[in-house]
This record gives sequence, structure tokens and C-alpha cells, in this order.
Amino acid sequence: MSGETPVAGDFWSPLRTATRSRIGLGRAGDALPTNEVLALRGAHAVARDAVHLPWDAEAIEAGLGARGLEVLHVHSAAADRAEYLRRPDLGRRPETLEHLPAPEAGTHDVVLVLADGLSARAQDQHGVALTAALVDALHGAGLSVGPVVLADQARVGIGDHVGQRLGATAVVVVIGERPGLSVADSLGLYLTHHPRVGRRDSERNCISNVHPPDGLTYERAAQVLTALVLGARQLGESGVRLKDVAQAVDSGQAEADAALL
Repeated sequence: MSGETPVAGDFWSPLRTATRSRIGLGRAGDALPTNEVLALRGAHAVARDAVHLPWDAEAIEAGLGARGLEVLHVHSAAADRAEYLRRPDLGRRPETLEHLPAPEAGTHDVVLVLADGLSARAQDQHGVALTAALVDALHGAGLSVGPVVLADQARVGIGDHVGQRLGATAVVVVIGERPGLSVADSLGLYLTHHPRVGRRDSERNCISNVHPPDGLTYERAAQVLTALVLGARQLGESGVRLKDVAQAVDSGQAEADAALL
């Protein structure tokens, strides 16, 4: 009927297509509807599992090996998951690197470090495919890629130790991001040019929210990262002075480039 007031669902439905946030949940008396309460509790359980469950490092190694990639392993100074969560500082440094080769600086243009971080689920679901896309993009830009390092119970800072040890010009830590109540399987990429122990977070660049089909695609993340790596080599540093700019091309896809300030 022409004078009828739209129901709440009709108003919120178009807006929900633009966000994964919980909006327009409705009411049941003074509380949320039961189905929304159950959905929230379910999302919270998924997020907790993403933080606490171990990653399947063997499956990831097998997937990388099938693509012809050399794989090395390191473990952080955190003895177990409980200590890792209580002591972020231990996750930033390795237990030991004596088993890793120590080539001269500049031997590898880029070394990739895959870390479980705060979402092992993200690595299990996306780690192998994203790494393959990164290697292809970096090779396509004429950059050499060293062995892939799997870092257990690790945080971003462990990449400084690994990159320095392996003689990398740049290190990229691919890590499971802190899960939220909408996304529990997202990966983040952290680029550090000339990695060395003691680098600050302001000396890194981050690409976040990699989790297709709802987040950034593997190919798009690889394009942006490659542009940042090339930009860092031109600028001589990564971090706050290095910016990335996305530009649309005629095909409707996106082309990454680096803008230097």
C-alpha cells in the first residue's frame, strides 16, 4: 500500500551490502533478537579458536614445496601459545637462528616469513596461495626471492632477525591478523627494507585485510607489495615516507604503484 511504512529490514538491507559490521540488528523487548545473540556468540567462538588453535605447518610446507619453494623453520622465544599471548616480546625474537644459513647481505632481494600470529586459521586457508602470488609478482619484477621461512608462535618483529640472518635486502612478514567478530581469517603483510634487529614499526609498511573473496585478493596484495618493495629500493627505506597509490586502469582492474614523499 502506498502509505505503508517500510519495515526495518527493508531499510538496512542495502546498507549491509557495504559493510560486514553488525548494523540494524533489531530488538526483542529491551534486548537483541535471539538469533543475533547466537550469531554474535558464534562469531566470538570462531575468533577465539583462530587465536588459540595451532596452524598446520606441515600442510603449509607441503603446499609450498609443491610449488618448488625452499622452506625453513624458526620458533620464537615463546615456549607455547599461553606464553606467546602473555609475552608479546618473546614472539618478536627467535629462540635460535643458528640452523639458518648466514649469507652476505644483499644475497636475496626479498625473504618471505610466514608467521601464525593471532590467526593460525588465516595461514591455513590463505598462506600457500598468497605466497605463490607474491613470489610470482616479485619474480615478474626481476626480484630474487630467498627461502620461505615458517615462524611458529611469532610476531612481526621476528622478521628483522630472520631477514638480517639471511642477508635479505627486504623482508616481508605474512602474518595472521588479530581476528574480529566479522573476520577471523585475515592475513597482513609487513614490509621492512634493510631488516635489522631493533627496527621500529614506523619503519615498516603494512598491507592488511587479505582474505578473498571478501577482503583483498592475493593478486592485488601481490601487486601492491611489489610496488612497495620497488619503491623502498628507490627511496632507500620503508616506513612512513613510503606510500602506495592505487590507480584504476581501463580493464577495470587496479594497478599498484608507489609514490615517494
